[in-house]
Amino acid sequence: MKLSVVILNYNVRYFLELCLQSVEAAIKGIPSEIIVIDNNSKDGSCEMVKEKFPSVVLIENNSNVGFSKANNQAVQVAKGEYVCILNPDTVVAEDTFESILNFAEQQTNLGIIGCRLIDGSGKFLPESKRNIPYVNSAIKKILGNSKAYYANQIKEFDTAKVEILVGAFMILKRSLYNSLEGFDEDYFMYGEDIDISFKSLKKGYDNYYFGQTSVIHYKGESTRRNVVYLKRFYGAMQIFYKKHFKSNVLFDLSIFLGIKLMILFKPLKQQQSDITYNPVLVSTKPNDQLVEKLNPKIITSINETIPNSDIILDASSLTFKSIIHQMQASKTNQSIFKIQPKNCSYILGSNSADSIGDVIQF
Repeated sequence: MKLSVVILNYNVRYFLELCLQSVEAAIKGIPSEIIVIDNNSKDGSCEMVKEKFPSVVLIENNSNVGFSKANNQAVQVAKGEYVCILNPDTVVAEDTFESILNFAEQQTNLGIIGCRLIDGSGKFLPESKRNIPYVNSAIKKILGNSKAYYANQIKEFDTAKVEILVGAFMILKRSLYNSLEGFDEDYFMYGEDIDISFKSLKKGYDNYYFGQTSVIHYKGESTRRNVVYLKRFYGAMQIFYKKHFKSNVLFDLSIFLGIKLMILFKPLKQQQSDITYNPVLVSTKPNDQLVEKLNPKIITSINETIPNSDIILDASSLTFKSIIHQMQASKTNQSIFKIQPKNCSYILGSNSADSIGDVIQF
């Protein structure tokens, strides 16, 4: 078997369904398997997988054991030569795995591969490629300057060696995953992707950022950029430095003060945009219930810019690759996007990396 796609799920039933639809389309022609490991979701996720995706290997945990431990569990039962660690709030293109695996086969010292991630509005997510978070760059990131933290020396559509990749999407050989002892289970959430990327580098392997394919990631790293996120990031960096570097009093003090200041001076909520977004449905077979609920303008394809619109992309009419392409191409047209999964009575999406994904049922 060539590929095992491992998806850790926790209470994102609707996003998981869309993700699985896109993964099933992307593994056609590739000897592969999909493994969903669920951390005790209460939203019907497991029931949905059993009903709609019976070929998926489903592992049900009776508690939330965290990101690292759950992924390690799943990889233990995986059979593929390569493993893809994938978030459930992602959408891959039909040729994503094929193109990355073809690239992987050409490398002689392969570590981990990541790809270009975009948010729900089509904008590039800079955490797709990162530098080693030395103390100076980590402190600057906490204070709002991420220039040194992200690998800005690599252009977003290029392919190049990189140091750190993001756990929302990474592909590596299963043998390498095992030799690195998987994700470090000292990390519950945040930091485990930095750690495994760094371990790969320390063993002498080359990690790569592959910018020739794009994947939607609805909940980017900045989604929860608040006090909770800051504390988790701080805790993860403490573990990372303790394991790989000497402890740093300056970092500890800076983050402690940063958290206190963030609590005292919470940023004001952004004002709601006064733009009126008109619904536009891109479909050749519009869903009657959706049309009745939203009364959208219906078009069969997008061949011109559509500003100030809430564009609903019907996955029954469009390929996932074309959906991703349209979101990228229209990212500056003041439009927002939703996707209607195949044969589903809901649409979902998010307007940016700073907004939690929305689910609209009809």
